[in-house]
Amino acid sequence: MAGKIRLEVVTPEGGIVNVDTDIVMAPGSLGEFGVLQGHTPFLTTLKIGTIRYKGDGGSEECVFVSGGFAEALPDKVTVLAESAERTCDIDVGRAREALERAKKRLAGQGEPDTDFIRAKAAMDRAMYRLNLLETGR
Repeated sequence: MAGKIRLEVVTPEGGIVNVDTDIVMAPGSLGEFGVLQGHTPFLTTLKIGTIRYKGDGGSEECVFVSGGFAEALPDKVTVLAESAERTCDIDVGRAREALERAKKRLAGQGEPDTDFIRAKAAMDRAMYRLNLLETGR
């Protein structure tokens, strides 16, 4: 049986996850990737998505990330995320409010000061958080 690999997820506000696990799955900017102990080292960017890993007792745990970087080493995966939240920490009300604000900004296309790229990114993050809560993925 393969050994454990350390997963660390860090944001500018501090550490979110620091566990030993069997496998780490993450949303690379070129597609989802998985890391087991002994993996070849690499560095990649991350897109909005879910980092999945096996928690205590073999249950799947999820962490929402809104982009960042991941470094895989043979015994450790370090994620430097712009923001990250464990599923249990996602505030449904806040995510719904963010989604509505973003939709309103995008609907007001005649407003010259609206940053549509930021509004679209905010909408994507809110939708992903809500989807993660509904589906667990």
